[in-house]
Amino acid sequence: MGFKILRFIFFGNYFVGLLAVALTIESTLQLSMPFNSLSYYILLFLAPIVYYTYAYMGATSSENSQNPRTAWYGKHHNFIHRSQIILTSIGLAVFLYMLRRDYVAILHLPILYWITVAVVIGMAILYYGLVPVFFFNLNLRNTGWLKPFIIGFIWAATANLLPLILLKIESGIDFTESPLWFFLFIKNWMFCTVNAIMFDMKDYAIDSNSQLKTFVVRIGLKKTIFYVLIPLLLLGMISLLVFANFEHFAPARILLNLIPFVLTLVVAYSMNKRKKIFYYLIVIDGLILVKALCGIIGMHVI
Repeated sequence: MGFKILRFIFFGNYFVGLLAVALTIESTLQLSMPFNSLSYYILLFLAPIVYYTYAYMGATSSENSQNPRTAWYGKHHNFIHRSQIILTSIGLAVFLYMLRRDYVAILHLPILYWITVAVVIGMAILYYGLVPVFFFNLNLRNTGWLKPFIIGFIWAATANLLPLILLKIESGIDFTESPLWFFLFIKNWMFCTVNAIMFDMKDYAIDSNSQLKTFVVRIGLKKTIFYVLIPLLLLGMISLLVFANFEHFAPARILLNLIPFVLTLVVAYSMNKRKKIFYYLIVIDGLILVKALCGIIGMHVI
């Protein structure tokens, strides 16, 4: 029973929805800005679930897959379709409610805000190649080395940029006048990019056979750790330290926020041996939750 619940939470991408909310709360507290409306957090929880589930919608009950996640989607094909319809409907209803409530403020958004939203939505659409081929055929998932940076950017934008835009819409408060959000954005971008690269490590054999030139396929596992993961983590840590210096974080609070970066290195080194898919879903995605919790606890306790 417990294992079924775990598969439902992690295979069904509900944990991903939780991560989006947790990262946003962390950024909100670290920037000392007001929380967004409850409707935004509901939409924020639902959107990643629907978005990430889309990739498995083609799985059927007759499909015999060696991938446990694909097999789970095939087994629960009818439930997933109904769930997608229900969650999409709820999300659309929440979105329309927010649009009706704040349409005047939305229309008066500065052009820079519109550009930011367009870039984030555009990357999310191109990630799955959702643009009709008669415009141009581009699927960012197949770009190999670029893919983790795109994933990291979308996650960082979700946690750091979209809440600021919604705050401008809902409260009229403009936090972008301060440069501090930029350092938090870089920190989250680098951390989530490293997380995405570690996910690519589990697909090394598949990506190699399909000639998808990820970092691991191009330069190997050890070089990926030393020449890619460590520099990106260091850049994220530097961004954190710059932000902490501006905000006058106490040493204990800084150390607490550095814990996820250290744990990420430990997990990266542990990936020399192939692990089961739940290791990647629970441990690697769990690092993002640890990061959010360390940031949230640090702002309240220390």
